[in-house]
Amino acid sequence: MKYVLLVSHGTFANGLHSVLEMMAGSDRNDILSTNLINGMTVERFEGEVEKLVQEITQEDQIILLADLIGGSPLTTTLNVLSKKDMLKNTMVFGGMNLSLALNAVLMKDVLKQDEFKQVLIEESKESIKEFELDSDGNDDDI
Repeated sequence: MKYVLLVSHGTFANGLHSVLEMMAGSDRNDILSTNLINGMTVERFEGEVEKLVQEITQEDQIILLADLIGGSPLTTTLNVLSKKDMLKNTMVFGGMNLSLALNAVLMKDVLKQDEFKQVLIEESKESIKEFELDSDGNDDDI
């Protein structure tokens, strides 16, 4: 099975998980998430990750999405996966956003690995745009 694992600082990962359930279906068991919240020790977070991935086997694949490359949620999760000898079946992406996560969930079973990686990165980049407001001087509508 292919899992999408979301990790972040604060409650971003669980919030994004909630949005993914709205958009991709709430009956999914292939989306997992956990957060390093304010005041939580890295050791406690590590325990949360261990519980979250305990049912995942070395035959499964993980698409790991993190808010920041190099952040504690990502590095701690990678350490847990390394201890379980699961890094070889893990793809890792940082800079998590809704476009990245939604495409990961919807395309993980459709595209081959190289195309999947390319689509995730390109679609995520493409989703970031400045929204141009009408500058006709009319303040009535936003």
